[in-house]
Amino acid sequence: MPPSKHVCDDVQLMSGGFSRHYRWVFQAMVVGRQLALVTCLIALVSFLGTSRAVAQVSVGGTNHVMVVGTKIAPPFAMKSDDGTWSGISIELWRRIAADLHLNYRFEEVSLDELINGTAAHRLDAAISAITVTAGRAESVDFTQPYYSTGLGITVKRVSVFDWISLVKGLFSLSLIEMLLLLVATAILVGFIVWLIERRHTEHFSGGVREGLGSSLMWSARTLTQAMPEKGPTTLLGRIIAITWLAVAVTSVAVFTAGLTTYFTTHQLEGYVRGVQDLYSVRVGAVTDSSAVDYLRGERIRFRTFPNAEAGLKAVKDGSLDAFVYDKPLMSWLVQARYADSLQVLDAVFDQQNYAIALPINSPLREAIDRTMLHILGTQWWRDMTSRYLGTY
Repeated sequence: MPPSKHVCDDVQLMSGGFSRHYRWVFQAMVVGRQLALVTCLIALVSFLGTSRAVAQVSVGGTNHVMVVGTKIAPPFAMKSDDGTWSGISIELWRRIAADLHLNYRFEEVSLDELINGTAAHRLDAAISAITVTAGRAESVDFTQPYYSTGLGITVKRVSVFDWISLVKGLFSLSLIEMLLLLVATAILVGFIVWLIERRHTEHFSGGVREGLGSSLMWSARTLTQAMPEKGPTTLLGRIIAITWLAVAVTSVAVFTAGLTTYFTTHQLEGYVRGVQDLYSVRVGAVTDSSAVDYLRGERIRFRTFPNAEAGLKAVKDGSLDAFVYDKPLMSWLVQARYADSLQVLDAVFDQQNYAIALPINSPLREAIDRTMLHILGTQWWRDMTSRYLGTY
């Protein structure tokens, strides 16, 4: 039986109601998604804007001019005659400041003030060739290191025909000790032979003056391998004589070889070839530098100088045997000003890391670290360091 007209009208009415209901739900869902997308975009833009502007806001507003302390430390920080700064550390800071939209000015200060001024908030940041140490980390925050190096040793460039050094070597303590040992042994052997032969051999008889003198002369001639015409005649005396002759030949050979090696090594390489030689020579370092901490820890005696230039001049003048300082800084100075008179040894010790110093809990640190890590991985950084450092 077909449905009635009233039933069909009711069904159509219900269908229309349901359709309008679902259209309303669908439209609401679309609007909700659009609102959520807009919210996410706003949050993302806010986050990026905050990361870019955090440095400016954190140090006193967008118009605040940061005071960045630095000091001359070629090739990381150099100052021209017109007051313009350049160098590895300086260019790195300029790149960071450009990426973070920082306003700043450089202020030249001493090494102590780089740390103390930053700790006391007189400086908003400090950059030069600042080594990260445990003591400094107690008063300032350090960023990620941007350069790793170590301490080096500068000595006077020696010549094969450096006769002054040769004469000094002849009177060195080690050579004098070797000579005294040989002379003492020769005297002892001569005395023993005289005691044995004085009643049996005419050559060694007589008083103490004549007999002992002849015995000592025999022992000395045997040592120098100038064989004497007369010698012991008793069996025990001859055994001692043969033994002494063998010892003398061996001792002279060893002494000659050692002497040759000593002078060859020191004439070609100098008297300081590494850290182990610093204990017996005159050593210098820059006041309050990381080199001072190392030398004190190793109990190596040293003199302090106000800067690297003064220490290198002392080595050149001969009043200092070795100067210990950060190797890249010292290599640059030697190559630029003392290439003919000084040389930096290949040895590198006591690893050093350079970083930017910031006040404790500085909100700049995270932003600078992120930006720096990105910069250190770029070709720009590799080209720039190569341009300043070359093969140092």
